[in-house]
Parts: sequence; C-alpha cells; structure tokens
Amino acid sequence: MSDIRELLKISNDRIDTINQFLSDPKNELVNAIMELVNRYGGPEEINRKAEEAQRLENLLNRLKTENSPYVDDLNWLQEQINNNAFVSMKHYHERVLGDKAGTVNINQEQAVTLEISALQFFPWFISQAKRAIEKKELMPGRFIRVRNMVEQVEDQGDTLAVAAAMQMIGASYVETLDTKGLDGSNIHLGGVETVTGYFGGIGQPNEHPIKWLDEYLKYYTTYGIRQVLNINAGTILAAYLLHKLGINNEFKISVYMGIDNPFSIFWILMTALMFSRNDGSTSLVGFNLSNSVNNDTIRKASVIRRALGLEKAVRFEHHITETNKSIVIQPYNRREELVELAKDVPNIAAKHEGGDPEIEEALDHPSDIMEYFLPKAEILEKGLMRALEVNFIEKHKAVNKTADALTKAGIGVIAAENLHQ
Repeated sequence: MSDIRELLKISNDRIDTINQFLSDPKNELVNAIMELVNRYGGPEEINRKAEEAQRLENLLNRLKTENSPYVDDLNWLQEQINNNAFVSMKHYHERVLGDKAGTVNINQEQAVTLEISALQFFPWFISQAKRAIEKKELMPGRFIRVRNMVEQVEDQGDTLAVAAAMQMIGASYVETLDTKGLDGSNIHLGGVETVTGYFGGIGQPNEHPIKWLDEYLKYYTTYGIRQVLNINAGTILAAYLLHKLGINNEFKISVYMGIDNPFSIFWILMTALMFSRNDGSTSLVGFNLSNSVNNDTIRKASVIRRALGLEKAVRFEHHITETNKSIVIQPYNRREELVELAKDVPNIAAKHEGGDPEIEEALDHPSDIMEYFLPKAEILEKGLMRALEVNFIEKHKAVNKTADALTKAGIGVIAAENLHQ
C-alpha cells in the first residue's frame, strides 16, 4: 500500500510546468489580470486607496457630504458603544448560566463566530442593535450581505453606513458582487426562480471572471470593501492570483458553490495553499459548506485544514438555520449538531439564514431566499419592507438561541467584539 500511495505525490516537474505557464508572458489569462491591476494603479496603489476608503473618519465624512439620514443613526450607535449600553460578556454569561456562571469553564479556544445573513438594509441593523440593548442579547460577529451593489450605493449611503457600522462594532462582513450568472450571462438560467436548483451552476461564464475582478477592485478602492462572496471555480482562482500579486483582497465561498464532501473541500484548501503568499496568507478566509454536509464531513474537513496549515486562516461557515422557503426542505435546524461539532472542530461560524423553523411557520410572512433579489422599489411597492425586517430580526433571535446553547455547553462565542467586552 505504501508503494501505491507514493504514486499520488505531485512531481516537481508538474509543479514546474504550472509555474512556467503562470509566468509565461503569452499567458492570456494572467495577462488579463495584470492589465486590470495596472489599470487600477498597481497593487500598492490599489491597497492604498482601499485603506483610505476604509478609514472610519472618511466613511463618516462621505455620509455627511451626501446628507445621508444614517449619520444620526451612526452617532447614536457610537453613543451606545461609549456608554457600554450593550450587554457585557460577563453579564451575558450570568443571564444565560445563572448561578453556574462562576463555575462553568467557557472554552474560548473552540469559540464559534456568530453569523447572520442577509443584512440587506442598514435600518435593519439599527433595529437589531436596539433590540440587542433592550433584551441584553449579543450582536453577531459576522454579517453577510446579498443586496444588489449598484442599488445600495445609490440608496442614501447604505453601503457607507454598513461599512462604518461594522468597524464601529468590531464585526466582519461580506458583500455580494453583481457580476454573476444572474446578470443574464448564463443563458441557461430562466431567472432568479431557477437559481436554487443550480447549486454550483450559477456560473461566471466566458469573460466574467475578469469582469468580476474589475467590479471587486472598483468597490475595494472606492468603499474599502475587502470581503466578497465567491461562487465559481474560475473566480476563486482569479481571486487567488490577485492576492498573490500583492492585493489584499479576501473572499468566502458561497453555499451556492456546492462544496459538499471532503474531496471537494480538499481541492479548495489545496489550491488556497498553492497560491498563498510566502507569509502563508491566502485570500480565502472562509467558505459555506453545502446544507447537506454532516458533522463527520466537517470533522474530516477539519483534519484536511489542519494538515495544510490553514486552521486559523480559513473559517468553516456552517448553516444552522435557513430561510423558510426556496432553499431547503424544512424543518432545518443544525443547532444541536453544532454544539457537538464545536467541541472538537475550531474556527467555525454559525450562520443563521432564517429564524427557527417552528417560529417561521407561524409568521404571516415566512422568510424566502428569493426575496434577497427583490429591488427595493419592488419591496416598497408590495409593502414588504416591514415583513422582511421581521424576518431579519427572527434570524437575530436564532443567533442568540445558538449563542445560549453553546454557552450552556461551555463553548465560547465570537460576537461583535467592540460591544460585548
């Protein structure tokens, strides 16, 4: 068996061949990326512009220049932070554990990142924050956004306000670019209603990987948006190469990529390692596994991740709840499995895409993933904004139920770090 296993090793000749192709001046794929990077001023200038755009002071000044109504909300948020209005982790533990708070040993090494999706509109965040203060709940440490980029940047400073809020509370967040198969490039998709049947097949056809990079660099340099969703093998490779060239881009792989077994996980992590920088950093910061994976698959994935030295760099973002409609067969709730998994698998995010199933079923308007793609004008025309905000708050409640369950099991949670000291 040992002799047969040796056959699996990749020879240095094969690696040399790949390197020769990557560095070949006639390589059209690499040339297209190089031309794009040069058009934006080169890696150093791109990173400089992004860092300038990311500065909280600059974000707030731009909102003031735009006369955004969200300036007052952000001022309110900063006041709450300054006044320690959000529950401290110590008091949170006391509320959840009661008399046992002083005796339960919370394992911070296995702490799970609390994640919510999708924060479509900035006012929802303010409603969520007000509830968290009132109910002494935790705000997530990670937010996912799936709103149309062109629409949001024109909506009263929504993009700037969310970027500022994430810095203020100490949370990471992810945006979703508009360049994807849903933009009409995938001629085999009949529209949004067919998307969920094509996991791994939404696509970035033909020249779209370069368009995707172009859109990314625009928002990276203009708004400082560093992390975006990635749904396609081509744009994953393109994002690896961009980072390798010196640009500090980051991405997470969406559940729509369909990563559902240890072998697919292996090739994702293997390529991340292959194209990592000399310091070991990679643009891949996390990925959603398919909703069909079980704990055994994630444990096997954890072994792979550790073996490749990526345990701290790459987060497994696991769906705990899902929208009530258009995505999975309900009831779907992986909370109990998560508690068991988190005891031995580190660096997990507990992603909440819906409220708890039994709650969702009783709502007048249960959550539906298809509504992520509705334009704001259509939402207002149909009178759905309040219902969609209720759906988001139910996700927030589910986040806190998961936090409670993990805490009771002695497992730490990662919430918004500037709020819950």
